[in-house]
Amino acid sequence: MAYRILITAGPTREYIDPVRFITNRSSGRMGAALAAAARDVGLETVLVCGPVSIELPSGIEIIRVETAAEMASAVHRWAPESDLVIMAAAVADYRPVATLDHKMKKLPGKLVLELERTEDILGTLGSCRRPGQTLVGFAAETENLLTNAAGKLERKHLDWIAANLVADGFGSDTDTIELLGRGGEHFTLGPAPKSEVAAQLLSIVLGKKAEAKVI
Repeated sequence: MAYRILITAGPTREYIDPVRFITNRSSGRMGAALAAAARDVGLETVLVCGPVSIELPSGIEIIRVETAAEMASAVHRWAPESDLVIMAAAVADYRPVATLDHKMKKLPGKLVLELERTEDILGTLGSCRRPGQTLVGFAAETENLLTNAAGKLERKHLDWIAANLVADGFGSDTDTIELLGRGGEHFTLGPAPKSEVAAQLLSIVLGKKAEAKVI
């Protein structure tokens, strides 16, 4: 049986009305680079990708989604069958409580938009993973990079977390990542092209575990 890897990439869009939505600056480049690296070492690769404008790698299974709820549904579909899950997507933490059916018209005065939490997909995976499954999260931070990443690693029951400063990676072809492991490991990857960083990250995370299953 082939070693299967599930990767998420890109942002999500949380709609206010048919033409307006909440999103973020994630380009999906790192997730796509990870998927290409996994394909190149012979892994059965599934990529769940939010709305991006980049070209996605060929030779893999691609599931396109738009909202956090759609991404959660796809991840929960594929995660139980995956040996390694890498959550590189920048999933929205909040969405509008109500989505209008028609375009909202401009009104006088201020507008108050009520938001609700989306599902914590990574946290859910960490609490109900199957035995032997490896779980990797990402943390895009603007301050206290290592402290915040270490907290997320512990809080969400991850095996690894890849942390970077927003200014170093969003929308860029290069990246610098601090990779922290549950056993106290710490690797600095980059600065280098995202394709190189992705290949290094995958090599470290896989170790020797996938060799017996790769076809």
